[in-house]
Amino acid sequence: MTMAVAHAGIDGRSSRFFSGERKAWLPQALLWAVTALLIGAHQGAMLRLAFPVLAILTGFWLYFKSPARYVGFMWWLWFLSPEVRRLADWSKGSYTPTSLIQIAPLAVTMISGLSLLRYYPLLGQRRGLPVLLILAGLAYAFLVGVMSSGPLAALYDLANWIYPVLIGFHIMAHTRQYPEYREVIVNTFIWGMLAMGAYGLVQFFIMPPWDAMWMLGAQMNSQGDAVPLGVRVFSTMNSSGPFALAMMGAMVFVMAAQHRVRWIAGALGFVAFALSLVRSTWGGWVVALMIQLVKSNNRIRLRIIASAVLLAGLCVPLLAVGPVAERMQTRLQTLVNLNDDTSYAARNQFYATFAKTAFTDVQGEGLGATGTSTKLSSDSGGELGKYGNFDSGVMNIPFVLGWPGTLLYISGVLWLLMRAVLASFALRDDKFAGACLSLGVACFSMLVFTNSLVGTGGLLLFMSFFSILSAAHWQKLNRRRNLILHGEH
Repeated sequence: MTMAVAHAGIDGRSSRFFSGERKAWLPQALLWAVTALLIGAHQGAMLRLAFPVLAILTGFWLYFKSPARYVGFMWWLWFLSPEVRRLADWSKGSYTPTSLIQIAPLAVTMISGLSLLRYYPLLGQRRGLPVLLILAGLAYAFLVGVMSSGPLAALYDLANWIYPVLIGFHIMAHTRQYPEYREVIVNTFIWGMLAMGAYGLVQFFIMPPWDAMWMLGAQMNSQGDAVPLGVRVFSTMNSSGPFALAMMGAMVFVMAAQHRVRWIAGALGFVAFALSLVRSTWGGWVVALMIQLVKSNNRIRLRIIASAVLLAGLCVPLLAVGPVAERMQTRLQTLVNLNDDTSYAARNQFYATFAKTAFTDVQGEGLGATGTSTKLSSDSGGELGKYGNFDSGVMNIPFVLGWPGTLLYISGVLWLLMRAVLASFALRDDKFAGACLSLGVACFSMLVFTNSLVGTGGLLLFMSFFSILSAAHWQKLNRRRNLILHGEH
């Protein structure tokens, strides 16, 4: 009788577990299956409509049914949606300047804003106050942007600035599910690195026709030439910059992973990361590696060093010979011979001429003044505006947010950073938390080169810092529960 009851309990838990798994995976499988079928049937026009609708519906389903897997799904959309867009154009036979597929990852990420409405009391707690400061700074810049650039440009730019914060808040709001979030994030980045790293090498050595068509149509001259051995690898993402950031994050999370494929994924990802030729993320990865070495105990340090040696052994044969070596040597020489580096000279010139304008604009230009949002400005005529290419995060923040917005926003970010650093000391045995600290600080250090508080960099930074706060609070809740249980016994 007792055995029967025990087996019934186990079977019940097992069936509930697999039922939950099905609820999480079936909608995602359906989305990607429909996408593959429409691409195979050359129904690019239908895919442009079906993909964002199905993605948003899947996002809502996962948000309510499996909040942790919602975060993983969100990352997969950022990883793969640009490639879906290119395949849709290729199957249709022509390049489309504006595709609805592009809105899918942003729209799904913005679903996390519901957590702000559902768990708003957190904003009054100490761990939520940095979010309140950040939101206040963005609200100020949004109002200024509506008046100076128009509501459409300001709203689009607000979404780009706020969605990394919303994802971070979503993670913090579900502290009790921290182990599940940790598992989902690591799984997503390891398998994402395997897929995108492998495709990145295909892109470099073969150059698929759909990628070539998109590069020519979008006039992506900064990504190299649309020919084999001539491209700066961007894999399945929009450009080499976001791709390199995603690979940097994945390589940091390798140390927190237990997957058997992590070394294969790491080797493929590292080579593709190198071939992206994005020097700022190369530097960011070195910063992350140094922080991991400093924060770790001797056993973990030895593991990191051994991992680096193993990774180097796997990658050197690819990076040291042939056309790959030529591309790498050319790019590495620019780190030594800065006088011959045109991008370094342009950045220096930009700092010299624009710094005074950026730092003395008390009111600020408001959201919508820089980046791709300038295409939506009321006076742009659909073209990229004067500050469409803004090559400095340090100056972008005060220029857009002004003094009041910058004070609020940066105060919130620095407070969040300090809380994450302090919390990490109590989480020495949590390798994921250690990886998050090194990744978040690495992204923050890249502000000199780009605004790493928005886009892919912002997602990595805020996800990392809020994951640390979530881990610390989860640990505190567990300690309190154990004390209660111990007291009862």
